[in-house]
Amino acid sequence: MKIAMIAPIAWRTPPEHYGPWERVTSLITEGLVQKGIDVTLFATANSQTAGRLRAVCPRGYEEDPEIDPKVYEYLHLSEVFEHAHEFDLIHNQFDFMALAYSRLVETPLLTTIHGFSSPKILPVYEKYDPDTYYVSISDADRAPTLSYVATVYHGIDIENFTFNAEPEDYLIYFGRIHADKGTREAIEIAQKTGHRLIIAGIIQDQDYFNQWVRPHLDDDRIRYIGSVGPQKRDVLLRNARALLHPIHFNEPFGLSVVEAMACGTPVIAFPRGSMPEIIRHGYNGFLPRSLDEFIACVHDIDRIDRRHCRRTVEERFTQEIMVENYIRVYDTILKGGV
Repeated sequence: MKIAMIAPIAWRTPPEHYGPWERVTSLITEGLVQKGIDVTLFATANSQTAGRLRAVCPRGYEEDPEIDPKVYEYLHLSEVFEHAHEFDLIHNQFDFMALAYSRLVETPLLTTIHGFSSPKILPVYEKYDPDTYYVSISDADRAPTLSYVATVYHGIDIENFTFNAEPEDYLIYFGRIHADKGTREAIEIAQKTGHRLIIAGIIQDQDYFNQWVRPHLDDDRIRYIGSVGPQKRDVLLRNARALLHPIHFNEPFGLSVVEAMACGTPVIAFPRGSMPEIIRHGYNGFLPRSLDEFIACVHDIDRIDRRHCRRTVEERFTQEIMVENYIRVYDTILKGGV
């Protein structure tokens, strides 16, 4: 089996800091290679893989302002599809743009839909639904007008997340600084419960950060430390009492939720999108429906057995499980069983 894996090119694959789609793409690619599958990763030239790497974009366009995103996105995709005949299947992690090439080649195209940035992009998926294959990353993130071959939850490299039964006395917010992610509410929750809060992640909305986050930063009770790499991520997550995830949108999956649980850290999140598929209320975290309930859950966080959080990931969200599920999808497509 020869697989062409299309990574996004906003960041390196795997990312050094932020880059959730690139991180998942890397985990799938390396997991497949470990199982002896021939994988060619189409990604930025500074990407790292044990498989074959093909690249036309030198670095992620988010890392180099001299790189024009649209120019290199088209160069990137054309490189894949001009070599489509070399592969048994193309696995697309690069959103809807690759679909426009799908009818120009005979090689089947599988697209992992990492979420819908807007309902306005649905017409593209609907047009190519009869000719390509879609995987959702949660049952909650399925569009009713599309057909899917499977739901495959993201998995993580659990061996790089350290279980800790005795955390320190702080809460963590780990994600984009944006109204959708609820950074403002996380600060309010920490202040009202009397806990220290560490905020980690890229600033996606500078105006939001300036208005709702910066005024509360004091390098003591409320700290913002920027985006962090894998080693620091592990330290921060495993030592936190809880991960605050007060989202205001339908989260397609939520890697930070699973990563926190792998360290034994329970998650408190509003029950939007995929959260009820990942969090079992009272077992590995809480699913409050209001800010007052959220605050009460912080006070009750020690009711959660941190071993249950780790067990959830071991049983459902590892790299191994994710890769095995994708191999089953590949087999189904290549045997014509869809």
